[in-house]
Amino acid sequence: MEINNVIIKHYLKNVMFINGTAYAGKSTMVKMLAERYELIHCSENYDCIPKSIRTPDIFPNLCYFETMKDWQEFVNRPPDVYAKWLSDTSNEIAHFEVAYLMRIAENQRVIVDTNIPNNILQVIADYNQVAIMLSPLSMSVDKFFDRADQDKAFIKAQIMEAENPEETMKNFLAGITKYNQDIYKEFSDSGFFTLIREDTLTDTREETLEILAKHFGLID
Repeated sequence: MEINNVIIKHYLKNVMFINGTAYAGKSTMVKMLAERYELIHCSENYDCIPKSIRTPDIFPNLCYFETMKDWQEFVNRPPDVYAKWLSDTSNEIAHFEVAYLMRIAENQRVIVDTNIPNNILQVIADYNQVAIMLSPLSMSVDKFFDRADQDKAFIKAQIMEAENPEETMKNFLAGITKYNQDIYKEFSDSGFFTLIREDTLTDTREETLEILAKHFGLID
């Protein structure tokens, strides 16, 4: 059974989506908007995937970590393979995310830091429900390992354990670059309301918050 997008769109009418690239301020804005306007806050990694139905035969990309040979396989995949896996994983997660949001958002306003692909957002949400936030393309690569993130620290440790750590790091970052080049173009061409973070030094959080609040119709 497939659910018509008109029905999905109806049940998601109270949801505001922020998508975009890393280091654009998405997580910060979702958190601030949720607190300021009393919205239900769904961060990027909220738990919406029941493990009991996440099986490799149906969701091979989500289950990759359970089926891969080892972590050296993960960090040494060709850049195009890695980029495709990230994209395909977002498509698989979208099924769970949409179902979860339909369940919680019928009678309350929700804001979500999402990875739902543009082509899906275009048919399940109106223009004023979606905002795209973009950072300089190089930031997603140059700062990938800068954040205090346990998962990224673990990946970096696996790269350092490779037979040739320098080449493995170069290969892994090439995959990140490939994915971000592809996704940046998709975002730029999406037709959604877009904010580009050009000033990475000045604190523009309040200014950005007001712009997004107006776009989402939270203020006049």
